[in-house]
Amino acid sequence: MNIPIQVDQKQLMDVLLNVGTVRPVFIWGAPGIGKSAIVEQFAKDLGLECVSLLGSQLAPEDIIGVPQIVEGRSIFCPPKSIARAEPYCLFLDELNACSHEVQKAFYSLILERRIGEYHLPKGSIVIGAGNRAQDNAITRPMSSALLNRMFHVEMTVSSRVWLEWASQNGIHRYVYDYICARPDHLWAQPPKTEEPFSTPRSWHMLSDALHSYGENISEQELSLLAYGCLTAAHATQFVAYVRQIRCQYSVKKIIAGAQRWPAKPEERDVLYFLAQSFRTQLIKELPASRGKLSGETRTLAYRAKELLVELAEISLEVAQMAITPEDGRELPNWFIVEAAKDIPSLIGKRQ
Repeated sequence: MNIPIQVDQKQLMDVLLNVGTVRPVFIWGAPGIGKSAIVEQFAKDLGLECVSLLGSQLAPEDIIGVPQIVEGRSIFCPPKSIARAEPYCLFLDELNACSHEVQKAFYSLILERRIGEYHLPKGSIVIGAGNRAQDNAITRPMSSALLNRMFHVEMTVSSRVWLEWASQNGIHRYVYDYICARPDHLWAQPPKTEEPFSTPRSWHMLSDALHSYGENISEQELSLLAYGCLTAAHATQFVAYVRQIRCQYSVKKIIAGAQRWPAKPEERDVLYFLAQSFRTQLIKELPASRGKLSGETRTLAYRAKELLVELAEISLEVAQMAITPEDGRELPNWFIVEAAKDIPSLIGKRQ
């Protein structure tokens, strides 16, 4: 599915409230970003029961039911999970993962809200959802007839919206604070190999596990949990972040001169995380154009060059990483040019 406009979690809720109440909606999106949770909350807000059917586990008879003979005629009796007396929200999860035979069974249910002679109660809502082909999930092409029966919307992840939700739902402080510092790590493209990857769902799982282990969790246990839930690179930095918290290191303190970069070999993962956080801070604070520098950001730029020199003295590799583009996020070009020009002279002053 190619939809040029995506919506975040809050925008999707608005779509469901305005479109989902009058037409069937299909939500596209990567695994683990919260599609099911939003549909359940949507139904709850409307005072409707949410009945979920998992398309990948359905057979046609699970939809149309089985025939019974009544007064010499056969009548299909839909399953109890669908045939209800009160209006409800029918959520067809993984709809594009079901077989074409099951897809055909959904035609009249989605368009006309009926199965055979049974009609969904007035006020009932039908919503479908599924992963995209590029997500390496189980998907099958949806027929044009089924596609054309639904309104389509693609959901993406907003770290800002997720953090608002997390602050009200008991997400562990390590997870919450880490995503505040590295919002780009909330979601990662599903890998082609069989390994954990970061999603809002996996960060929630990690939060639950951290709560379960308690405050005295060891570094070995912390690593076990992080690598069991997250993309490996994110897990490495999350563990380093927690070590940094426990060692009371702070990028703000380092920039202010109240602390120095950790230089011990056993603190190299903490150094790596701090350098990444330092880079993120510069991207956030430094303007794209040198002409827009204020007195405060001018001081920050000079201080950043000094810190890059200090960082290079500990690890040239980590210092290079701190100014190398990551995931398309680049430091301002003027700063890179100035750093290349000024850092040699700064090194000379230190010798």
